[in-house]
Amino acid sequence: MRFAFKTSPQNTTWSDMLAVWTAADDIDVYESGWTFDHFYPIFSDPTGPCLEGWITLTALAQVTRRLRVGVLVTGIHYRHPAVLANMASALDIVSDGRLELGIGAGWNEEESGAYGIELGSLKERFDRFEEACQVLKGLLSQETTTFDGRFYQLVDARNEPKGPQRPHPPICIGGSGEKRTLRITAQYADHWNFVGGTPEEFARKRAVLAAHCADVGRDPEEIRVSAHLRLNLDRGYQRVLDEAAALEGLDLAIIYLPTPHDPAVLEPLAEAIRDSGLLSP
Repeated sequence: MRFAFKTSPQNTTWSDMLAVWTAADDIDVYESGWTFDHFYPIFSDPTGPCLEGWITLTALAQVTRRLRVGVLVTGIHYRHPAVLANMASALDIVSDGRLELGIGAGWNEEESGAYGIELGSLKERFDRFEEACQVLKGLLSQETTTFDGRFYQLVDARNEPKGPQRPHPPICIGGSGEKRTLRITAQYADHWNFVGGTPEEFARKRAVLAAHCADVGRDPEEIRVSAHLRLNLDRGYQRVLDEAAALEGLDLAIIYLPTPHDPAVLEPLAEAIRDSGLLSP
């Protein structure tokens, strides 16, 4: 198992996030750091502060040298996938090939409605998401991309320069929907993120993903599996590691750090990880 951290850029300050990321870059237990993609705080007071995830991530990539970086996950309806492909290539370049491209169908009705960004029905969200995956993979790996879909139309579209990772930065799809999310993951993703739940739910979702992989002719071992885990304010390091250990087959534990963000949690957590025996050599 490998380990990562996530600092959601809500109810926090830039200086606090910066302090965490610069400290984590020097602790080799953490292989990657993640932000999220929302404009309002989620599961808390929506009127609170929330930094935009991609701009924040780009700045954090410039003050780190080792950590892989990602947004977990980008709501695909917020940006045209051609725009997102250009953003991803640029960030892959300026981070020297450290980008993980996290994407999802989108779900937040409150901020979408407030901004006048069409979210659509559940079916429309996933139809659009599936088209977006095709557009992204084309623009990130091909010289030109032509696509004629319901939601997106491209004609000999270019995206230059492309990033150093080939054929494209690893694509991480987040979500646990068994009919559409996991099928789209099987078709297009290099990494699947389980948003959270019991070990039994995790096992069931992995089995569903494996079945979808069989349907599309992929080896499920090609898809890295991660999960969100939460470190609470009481800093129960052992509890979060016990939760990680219970998720059989987990490749990457992504640990939500509590706010206010404080770099002081990083070394004790890293020491607990080292002592747990879970860390892959």
